[in-house]
Amino acid sequence: MAFDGTWKIDRSENYEKFMEAMGVGMMKRKLGAHDNLKITIQQDGNKFIVKEASNFRNIEIEFTLGVNFEYSLADGTELSGAWTLEGNKLVGTFTRKDNGKVLKAYREIVGDELVQTYVYEGVESKRFFKR
Repeated sequence: MAFDGTWKIDRSENYEKFMEAMGVGMMKRKLGAHDNLKITIQQDGNKFIVKEASNFRNIEIEFTLGVNFEYSLADGTELSGAWTLEGNKLVGTFTRKDNGKVLKAYREIVGDELVQTYVYEGVESKRFFKR
């Protein structure tokens, strides 16, 4: 599948503003902007295994499209939600457990890059990954 592979962060747009909107403190925002994130995605039909490795943590997430699951961000923010597939784009809709606000996430292949877009409280950020 198109998402399969290991992807390493190349660059980000508006990521610090996004983290600020999410309530991440200044020190964690500065560190997060240089997290050296690597994502490994394995897809088997509707099931995904995503491994995230960064300077801060290494985790493995398993999910099935359309099925709710719980997830914690690197800063400890707890979310509940699901990923769906809309065309060639993975679309995640997650609700924060602490305040009920929604975080939207998108993953799509654009050219030779994996582009992750986050939208929270009207703030949009993009992170670009290369294989």
